[in-house]
Amino acid sequence: MKKLLKSGNPYIWLTAGTLTVCLLMIGGLIVLIMINGLGVFWPHRIAKMTLQDGAVVLGEIAKRESIPHQKDSYRTKLKVGNRDVYGMDFRWVDNANIVSCEYPTESLVFERREWGNMYGFLKGLKQGDDIKPVDLKEMTVLLGTSRALFKKIRRIEKKEIGNINYDMEKYRLELKRLTFEQPTERIQKKTAAIRAHIDALERSYREKEDMLTGLYTRAREKEIVALLADGTEKAMPVLQIIRVYAPNKMGFFAKIGFYFEKLWEFVSGEPREANTEGGIFPAIFGTVMLVLIMSIAVVPLGVLTAVYLKEYASDNIVARFVRISVSNLAGVPSIVFGVFGLGFFIYFIGGGIDKLFFPESLPSPTFGTGGILWASLTLALLTVPVVVVATEEGLSSVPTSIREGAYALGATKFETLWKVVLPQATPGMLTGMILAMARAAGEVAPLMITGVVKLAPSLPLDSHFPFVHLERKFMHLGFHIYDVGFQSPNVEAAIPMVYTTTLVLLFTVLILNLTAILVRNKLRKWYSTTSI
Repeated sequence: MKKLLKSGNPYIWLTAGTLTVCLLMIGGLIVLIMINGLGVFWPHRIAKMTLQDGAVVLGEIAKRESIPHQKDSYRTKLKVGNRDVYGMDFRWVDNANIVSCEYPTESLVFERREWGNMYGFLKGLKQGDDIKPVDLKEMTVLLGTSRALFKKIRRIEKKEIGNINYDMEKYRLELKRLTFEQPTERIQKKTAAIRAHIDALERSYREKEDMLTGLYTRAREKEIVALLADGTEKAMPVLQIIRVYAPNKMGFFAKIGFYFEKLWEFVSGEPREANTEGGIFPAIFGTVMLVLIMSIAVVPLGVLTAVYLKEYASDNIVARFVRISVSNLAGVPSIVFGVFGLGFFIYFIGGGIDKLFFPESLPSPTFGTGGILWASLTLALLTVPVVVVATEEGLSSVPTSIREGAYALGATKFETLWKVVLPQATPGMLTGMILAMARAAGEVAPLMITGVVKLAPSLPLDSHFPFVHLERKFMHLGFHIYDVGFQSPNVEAAIPMVYTTTLVLLFTVLILNLTAILVRNKLRKWYSTTSI
């Protein structure tokens, strides 16, 4: 036994076993997320159940389970939708109370912009007091016209009226700025010209409002009447319906096409219904932009710190204290960095920028409030210890003979560092950046007080100069998961969205890391003498 322990083999087996358990746990977590997330967009069949009391229930079968403390008793969880009618998305039905269960081919799913899905049967198109029968093909044509109308309304609201509001705010601030100057003749002429521009914009704004009113009136004229499971009629504007489909009629390939259509909508669309439905593109965009800005900020800061500590600072008590402090920063709770970012970046630096460059906007802050820039800088401070440690290891791995060869050829210390050592240590720097990106992409606590919001009406990137607006608030996948999972008014219906968004976050981090790893591997081939 002693001989076996001295050989070290049991410790190797223990290490390998521990690694295997960790990999299995990580793999199991990913599989669990994929199982619960990838099936969200599959069109499930609609069941029509008749109960013993004569009630009829229509919806998707979400789950079947045994009833606790009741032997051989089971219940079924049914997604009944129709939240505006029933006030809930799900209903539990005891299997013992089910008289019959069928899957009618004419049952439809009405996917709406508000109040979630509606399950029922299509009765027809409401025309005054009459109802004109329509089939699914005619309904598809109506929805195409409705989508075109909705896009026109959204373009007027977001683009045209949005541009008018942007210009009006710009002129308003310019007018306020002129009040700070002495009232000369030139100032008076400029003020009059600005007021004329504002009046023209207000007239244009009223014209767009009248156009929108007409479009909404036109959109409300067409209503679809649906029959619910109990025979109740429900009228809803065609404009509020996104799509109508009959899952009980769909074949396998039709369901696959529908699945990828919904998946693309989820990745590229905007959220709706308190973030529990729709897409998550603003959150994906905000996460990627946050990580990129953070990387741009943290790499120079961490590399310069590591270069000074490794190449210039002597091995004295001060340098040791700095190294210990940098290492200890990695253990500071992330919320502490968030509080520091709020006080230093937002209130001190951002507030100072507002006083110097945007006094006409005060008391409304421009940079003195949470934004993607301050959140990125806060995460840069959070992850700088990782970059420092990885860069120091990369610098240590550069052979001393390379440095001595550069000195022998007459290079100075700075020339050796800049042209020889740093290129050789670049893979180590990128390793630190990869670790920093992986941690920053999943952080939520510091973002909650430095700029992340539940819903950002506009992206930090648009057509207005300077095109990239780093002062704006943004959405983030990590906060989106927290918000949907714990702050949603309809948590039970939002659970699938939590798993799906988590899966997207994992893939986003994976893509960012793979990109950095590919760059690092290319650099390793260029500088094959490095030991990393």
